[in-house]
Order: sequence, then structure tokens, then C-alpha cells
Amino acid sequence: MMKRILATLIALILLTGTAHAATKVVVSIVPQQYFVEQVGGDLVDVSVMVQPGASPASYEPKPRQMAELSRAQLYFSIGVPFERAWLQRMKSASPQSTFIAMDAGVDKRPMARHHHHEEVHVENGEHHGIPDPHIWTAPPIVRQMAASILKGLIEADPENEAAYRKNHGSFVHKINKLDGDLQSLFAQSNQKRFMVYHPSWGYFAQTYGLTQIPIELEGKEPGPKELGELIQHAKKENIRVVFVQPQFSDRSAELIAKAIQGQVIKADPLAYDWEQNLRDVAQAFQKALR
Repeated sequence: MMKRILATLIALILLTGTAHAATKVVVSIVPQQYFVEQVGGDLVDVSVMVQPGASPASYEPKPRQMAELSRAQLYFSIGVPFERAWLQRMKSASPQSTFIAMDAGVDKRPMARHHHHEEVHVENGEHHGIPDPHIWTAPPIVRQMAASILKGLIEADPENEAAYRKNHGSFVHKINKLDGDLQSLFAQSNQKRFMVYHPSWGYFAQTYGLTQIPIELEGKEPGPKELGELIQHAKKENIRVVFVQPQFSDRSAELIAKAIQGQVIKADPLAYDWEQNLRDVAQAFQKALR
């Protein structure tokens, strides 16, 4: 009798251990965690390199994060600036991990410039300028990235392919619904231009027929002359809201908002709940465009 009980307990322990053997995944930024968890569900354990409040432009991974990465099966990169300095080092430190570029195959647009420099040089059909890394702000691109996540998870954990495919289907349905809702939201907007401190909403704007007017570019604050031009441009376009993200200083944004008798509103492209965040930001943009 005692042997039977012991055997049952051992079997339960083994079964529990198997059920919780999640695929260890590391990603660069918080929205990626949301994407991977949408496809992977309870079958993945996701860690994020760039912690909330930090900037993907200048982040340096902590030693404990590098140690955690050495135990990961998958790393999903997305093309944010810190990866240029760290990705090769991370690959060297984690030779057993499979590195997958979520941004593979994405046609990246140049970073938006100040309104008087908006024209981007085109040569031989190619855009010239610093590529904009903020691809996750456009639902159609996230749909493309979801396919990369699905492929990577299936290759790492083929036994759970059916579950990943089911989750992926649900996620794509959610993306399509969001995309349709946002298309409808902006369809009737007469004003199409909005002002942001950091040009992180270019793909979002391009998808929904809008134009972002950035204050900062490549980490540089505008000088007095540029600041004056931005204020005049905002007045001309009847812009009354300046959008900022928490990872950057809002000093210039506050100066412009005061000059145009407007307000500063937070819009964070790095929030975890990607779908709800895009809905909230879209509502704020739409209200500002009225």
C-alpha cells in the first residue's frame, strides 16, 4: 500500500514538472513580451531586457540578465538601437540560444524629421536616412511579426505546435479587429498632423494616414531657432497637444505647449498591454486631431 502511494506521488511530481517546463524566451522590449505571450500562452516564460522606464536607445543589460539569457532557448530581437552594441555580445555569451529577428523582412521607413526637413532623400528607389525602429506601433507589422514568433516557438517546442497555432490564430484575429477599428476611427479626421517629442509613432501614422511632427531627432533637443519654427508650425496647423513618452525629457514639449496654449499628454509606445495601449493612444490622437 505504501509503495503504491509513493509511486503515485512520484508520478504526480513528474507530471507537474513536465506541465510547467515552459520554453524560456528573452526579448528586447516590453511589447515583445506581450506578443510572445499571446502566441505562447502558458507554454512560455518570457524575460525582457529593456526594463520599464528605460530607453531602448541607450540600455545596457545587467549581469543577471546576461546570466538569464545564457539559460534561454530563444531570443527575439526587434531592431532597437541598444541591440547594435549588444546583440553580437549576447550571441557570444549564449551560444546555445536561437536568435530570431522579429524585424526580418520589415521594410523600415526613415525616422521622421522636423517639419521643415520632412522630405527624405530617395536615390535609386531607396530611402536614405536613419531607419525607424518603432515597427511595433503598426498592427499590420505586428501581424507579420506574430508569424515569426509562431515559427520560432514551433521549432523550439514542436510537441506543442497545435497550441501555438491556436493561440496565433486568436492573436491575429485580435490584431485584425484592432486594425479595422483604428482605420474607422481616423477615417473621418480632417486634421492629420500631430506633434510628438520623440518620433516613435511613424509606422502608426503611416498606417492610418497621419503625419507626426517630431520635436527631438536622434537624441538632440531643438535649438532656439528650431523651437520657434515648431511653435509657429503648431499655431499654423492649429495643433494644441504635444505627445511625449515617459522615457524622454518633456522640457521642450512643455515650452511649445505653453507657447501654443496647449497641453502635454503622455503616449508610451513601450507599454505592456499593446492592444489596449494602442486603442488608448489612438483615442488621444483622434481627440487632439479634432
